[in-house]
Amino acid sequence: MKTLVIGGARSGKSRYAESLLLERPDTTYVATGYPAAEDDAAWADRVALHRARRPSTWTVEETLDLRALLEAPGGPLLVDCMTLWLTRTMDRHDVWTEDGWTLGAADLRTDVAALADAVARSGRDLVLVTNEVGQGVVPADAGTRRFVDEMGALNSALGDVVDDVVWCIAGRQVRL
Repeated sequence: MKTLVIGGARSGKSRYAESLLLERPDTTYVATGYPAAEDDAAWADRVALHRARRPSTWTVEETLDLRALLEAPGGPLLVDCMTLWLTRTMDRHDVWTEDGWTLGAADLRTDVAALADAVARSGRDLVLVTNEVGQGVVPADAGTRRFVDEMGALNSALGDVVDDVVWCIAGRQVRL
């Protein structure tokens, strides 16, 4: 089972993704976001909420090295979320500006292709959470427009290699 759970902010996608693996005590929850920071109470609250919902039997990995986990044997992986993975990967390649894009675009796209390939080849059950960011207004700045484009490309690449895509909207799920 390889499932991509996609939706907007606060659409219920993480809760739904977790529900798919609640009966699997051998699940590894993979957190790709930046650690909670003392100067961002809202982010710290979100991280705490996610931690409180997880079963105590699940293990947690905080990493961007998804390929290593996908290639290793083991129980299911719940990756929350691909949007934060892409954000941090774009940060690592410094591709938010035009100069950065010129230097780092090929490396970013190589990372995305390698990740999609690792998902396709993985023998583990997977639930990947991601945001749909391309249905809103066109962002005003070039870096954010690039992010929206790259997020769409990542979501499409993942959608091509998973068994199921579920869209969460208004707390409901629609199979695509």
